[in-house]
Amino acid sequence: MSILYQVDAFTPTPFSGNPAGVVLTADHLTDAQMLAVARELNNSETAFVLRADAPDHDVRVRFFTPTTEVPTCGHATVAAHFARAVEYALPSGPLVQKTGTGLRQRVRVDRDGERVRIHMHQGVAAFGPELNGPQVERLLRALGAAPGDLSGDGPVQIVSTGHAKVLVGLRDRAAVDALRPDPAALTALSRTLDTNGFFVFARATGDARLLTWSRMFAPAIGIPEDPVTGNGHGPLGAYLLRHGIVPAPEGRLSFTGRQGAAMGRPGDVRVDVHTTTAGEPDVSISGTAATAFRTELPI
Repeated sequence: MSILYQVDAFTPTPFSGNPAGVVLTADHLTDAQMLAVARELNNSETAFVLRADAPDHDVRVRFFTPTTEVPTCGHATVAAHFARAVEYALPSGPLVQKTGTGLRQRVRVDRDGERVRIHMHQGVAAFGPELNGPQVERLLRALGAAPGDLSGDGPVQIVSTGHAKVLVGLRDRAAVDALRPDPAALTALSRTLDTNGFFVFARATGDARLLTWSRMFAPAIGIPEDPVTGNGHGPLGAYLLRHGIVPAPEGRLSFTGRQGAAMGRPGDVRVDVHTTTAGEPDVSISGTAATAFRTELPI
């Protein structure tokens, strides 16, 4: 049997933030069983923790939505290593995880008594194409937004730190909260753009502690709306730095973004970006987490 956790990521408070299933010691499970567990839990992602299969990493983690495997996931990474830290009483320290697609990522556990924070190095961001005028108009219609809702600070652009998102800047928090997306239209647009996530954000948050306020939609992979998205906030940090939208002394930017309020599950992601010697934005994210429940998986 495997141990199953339900972990709420990017929050210290159970039943807020982004829930993720975490299956520890999942080596005996088949792909079909992993997908069945993910479908049963019906979280946006479930993480399956497996033994390392080479000396260049400490642990393998595979991520499944209710409909498919995905290459990486920010909130489920936080959840997976939080669950490991709790279950095995792990001390603070670094490790390397290998994902199902072979991507290796640095992770760090920071423990302060019972409080555990997980840091995830997402790496250098890759910048894809900027959407053209007709594509932006189509996207705004699919989101339930109007052209006047755009912030105008930067392009609508595809950016990735392992799982690409379309980044869309709106004028303020109210415009983000007012979105009423059309899942079928977003799914069709996903096929056209060859990316599945639409990360919509504003910098007018109404809270001095928060730089950004956001929502994320990915119906093409079974996620109508995701509460708090690590693989959206990381690309967002790189985007803000690359386009000079936020002051970044010495090529460094650190901020907190909030997501999930529209779903009644608010959570906060810490984002840290620095410019490499090659001039590229290198991204890390971090967050706390809370256990919703722990049980045994009967397979």
